Amino acid sequence: MSGPDDSGDVVELRVHGVSGASAAQVLDLQQTAQVAGDRSGGFYRPRPRCSDTPGVHGVTLEAYRWGDLPSGTVARTLAVVFLLPFMLVNVAIWMRPANPGSEAAVKSLCRVLALTLTVLYVLAVAGVALDLVGWQCLASPDCHAGRSWLSWLGGRPVGLRLAVLALVPVAAIGLIWRVSCRPGRTFEAFRAPDAGSSAPRLGTVGQWDAEPLVGRLRAIHVAAAFATLDLVLLLAQGANDVSAVTIALTAITGVILTGCVGLLCTPPLMDRAPGDQRLDRVTRTLRTAAIVLTVVVVAHVPTSSQPWPQQHGLPGYDRTLTGLFAAQTTLLAALGVVLLWHRHRERGATPLFGLGALVVVATGISMAVAYSAELVYRVADFLDRDVPTEEGIATGPPPAYTWAIHGFFRAVLGTAIVAGLVILLSRRSRRRAAAAIVARDFPDPPAGAGPRLRQVRDAIARARFTEKLMPLAVVYSCLAGLGTATTTIGLLAHLPGDLIEPNIGLPAAAVTFTIAFGSWVIAAIILGLIIGGIFAYRTEPYRRHVGVFWDLGTFWPRAAHPFAPPCYSERAVPELARRITYLVERGDAVLLTGHSHGSVLLAATVLQLPPQVGDRVALLTHGSPLRRLYARLFPAYVDDAALHEIGRRVGWRWVNLWRDTDPIGGWVFSPRPAPATSGDPAAAVDRRQRDPRDVVTPPGDSVAPPIHGHWPDESDEPFTEAVRELAQRLRGRAGPPGTRR
Repeated sequence: MSGPDDSGDVVELRVHGVSGASAAQVLDLQQTAQVAGDRSGGFYRPRPRCSDTPGVHGVTLEAYRWGDLPSGTVARTLAVVFLLPFMLVNVAIWMRPANPGSEAAVKSLCRVLALTLTVLYVLAVAGVALDLVGWQCLASPDCHAGRSWLSWLGGRPVGLRLAVLALVPVAAIGLIWRVSCRPGRTFEAFRAPDAGSSAPRLGTVGQWDAEPLVGRLRAIHVAAAFATLDLVLLLAQGANDVSAVTIALTAITGVILTGCVGLLCTPPLMDRAPGDQRLDRVTRTLRTAAIVLTVVVVAHVPTSSQPWPQQHGLPGYDRTLTGLFAAQTTLLAALGVVLLWHRHRERGATPLFGLGALVVVATGISMAVAYSAELVYRVADFLDRDVPTEEGIATGPPPAYTWAIHGFFRAVLGTAIVAGLVILLSRRSRRRAAAAIVARDFPDPPAGAGPRLRQVRDAIARARFTEKLMPLAVVYSCLAGLGTATTTIGLLAHLPGDLIEPNIGLPAAAVTFTIAFGSWVIAAIILGLIIGGIFAYRTEPYRRHVGVFWDLGTFWPRAAHPFAPPCYSERAVPELARRITYLVERGDAVLLTGHSHGSVLLAATVLQLPPQVGDRVALLTHGSPLRRLYARLFPAYVDDAALHEIGRRVGWRWVNLWRDTDPIGGWVFSPRPAPATSGDPAAAVDRRQRDPRDVVTPPGDSVAPPIHGHWPDESDEPFTEAVRELAQRLRGRAGPPGTRR
């Protein structure tokens, strides 16, 4: 806690990036410091004792650590992995074009597509419990023999089996409902100070109470989830006994699903103020009606006395699943049309060809389909015991899942081929540009510096590959969309080998092998995500490469899918704004220093500060992805107007340090140094750092200075010089806010 004796000075408030560093690391207060060598072998000396108050240059150091908000525990990290498709679809709604005319259409389509993921989640669990276990396995004595956890249901009436096993998807719905409810209450005590309504859209992140919207979305998704389960049971019941009760219950189910879609297609209604109790009552009533309907349907299914049809799969399940895939394909096409239509009305270049939201939605849906298909296939493989792979594919899960795995494998393989070509074709141009930078930074290197110069050139060339990832994302999303479209062939009950062999000539056995191999590829990807998620938050170096995607995805509030991981900015941004306001009001000036994603948090925070607080604030960003990533991916929230507004809020006391070797961060306003006669204050913000400092091993050392890339280095001379300069500019204003100079 700060005491009264350290007020009236400059407080440097450091905010870390995705590294999840400890407070001591952020403050650079380790007891030892490396003076020579590298990470593998080096020389260290004890640091001078550091007091808790004045830091270097008389600046009081303070750190804000937010790394545990999006992660914290292994359980929460694993939840992020399994909820990754929901997170991607939720991020897509924030990637809409800057053109306001597209806002309503993009919101509606993204929210309906998000709803289809919930429906797919329920269909996957129902496919395992009702189709594979209840309908197929329990009807075969060879399947449930020796399995005591299943055999007790063997020989029971089909309706009773389905009613009992329907409790499995009910429990799955309840689990995800419960998980989505818990995080929201953690952050509700944190609200930003009122900064008025003139802030750009980035400044609204974390400023409103998002729980009412999330609550409405949650009620709609829960209602749709239970209605989907009801539809699966009623379609199976309809194949046995088309009674008036079954027809009436099916009609009610259709009304509930239509109501869910209709509400999501009215963004002005869904986004109403928190005080609109009537809309909340409507969504809660819809959810309650779906739950009551599920109870009635589960009780109704075992009552039929008619013999059930003898067929391979659960009646109606294949067509329901294929119909969902067809709906997703149609919605993706509609979203692409909307984005392209509004792209032509925008001025200048459009990021991701104007298809950012479509790319992320298609990727999320592709992952959700892969998750679902892999779940069903692994369970089918477990239940089939020693059935050969070819026979298991032909007689196991619905053909739509087989086409889904085949499409996913095609998308991954096609993107990998294109990525390899892009790497090869762009290598020469990237190296040429990197060589020019190296020649400018080190014009007269000694004769023995050749290997080190090549290392620096390669580091810069690798960092410039970030821009090539954008077209690759578009390629994958297009291939994934085509893969989703081909699943509709499942309506014809044809497997991929049945059509590919006579039309293309590829043997059916080879197609079967690719499907089986694709299934194991999906399993490997899921396992890799789990291991990567754990290591990303437990191993600092690994997190710098992986954690950026997790933290970028959970930065945005839940506005499309209520089952997405919680948004940490709903606490971090208001908490930062509150702390800065407190420090300024007691008489301090505040120097905000943010690395990597910490600079994004600070940018959103600055836009929420009252004007009198901004007069006593300066901003230092390094490794910042504001322009390089956020302006490309979220053009409606991070644009030139928002960036210039940030500069005006802090009186243009803003310095941004960037390196050519950084694959994530970059310049904010201009990559070129500002002319001495330039009257634009934005032109003086960006300052390029030469990285490394030199390519020659200094006297007394055994290795050349390291290449930092995206790593923070608060002890580096350009950083300390920027701190010194901004602190002096802040000290030019005396007294608390509101007083004259």
